Amino acid sequence: MSNLEHSSPELTCAARPDDRIEVLHPREVPLGGARAIRVRRTLPQRHRSLIGAWCFIDHYGPQDLSADIGMDVPPHPHTGLQTASWLFNGRIEHRDSGGVHALVRPGELNLMTAGAGICHSEVSIDPASAPVLRGVQLWVALPEAARHTERGFNHFAPEPISLPGACALVFLGELAGYRSPVPSFTPLLGAQLDLDPRTTLTLEVDPAFEHGVLCDLGAVALGQTQLSVGELGYQGPGRTLLALRNTGESPARLLVLGGAPFGEELVLWWNFIGRSHDEIVEFRRQWQDGSDLFGRVEGYRGRLERLPAPPLPPVRLRPRP
Repeated sequence: MSNLEHSSPELTCAARPDDRIEVLHPREVPLGGARAIRVRRTLPQRHRSLIGAWCFIDHYGPQDLSADIGMDVPPHPHTGLQTASWLFNGRIEHRDSGGVHALVRPGELNLMTAGAGICHSEVSIDPASAPVLRGVQLWVALPEAARHTERGFNHFAPEPISLPGACALVFLGELAGYRSPVPSFTPLLGAQLDLDPRTTLTLEVDPAFEHGVLCDLGAVALGQTQLSVGELGYQGPGRTLLALRNTGESPARLLVLGGAPFGEELVLWWNFIGRSHDEIVEFRRQWQDGSDLFGRVEGYRGRLERLPAPPLPPVRLRPRP
């Protein structure tokens, strides 16, 4: 998915009943054009740029594809990151300049590694059999030692794990005794949890990790802090338990995202992650000039051949700590 914002206003966190939990409120962002699908963005924010190496979270849907336009993101570039696509409903066609043509389906991880440079497209498909689109697009920042790696792609469909009053799909890292086989460049956790009504679930977690809990459906509480749909609860490192509750009378669904705190400063602008203003300027120039750094997507049939980069801001870009 592409970040199409020209500017990125932030929202500050509200007061919270549990002072160990921060609540990150989403802002609504159009995903391209006047008739675009709209997404709820919770990362990055001004005061919190990352959770582990997770540096970007877009949550979208439910989008009725029989009545509304679906997702159509033309070929666009990335550097220094991985994109993790995770669906709850619908289907998306992925094509990238590494030669990968894949379908994103509910409960299956599609993890694309940009490395030094890649471009890809994403288009929702098959509205007749999958009329509702709902999911998340996540980015993972690559550490200095890996950010110039080759392009790559992983697909993984985790087996459901039965827990007391809940079901888990662990797509990255380890949770509840299950480890995903998908490798990562930094210690990470990514999992979907479905909670039965009025269920309390306490999970052991790595105290070296910080964690985020994104509410997708229902009434979810992290500790004593209630989360609305689209909100992200943050729990810092140093705690061994993650306390989750479905406080409602219907099923709830959430994502748990965690990782060791990322110890490097980043410059994140548009679809690029670099380490300096000048590096971002050069990435943009190469994309606009059609450089081989990003390659070419074959087979995309959409509204634009490729997505142009927005103008750079009139100030020097500063690293995010």
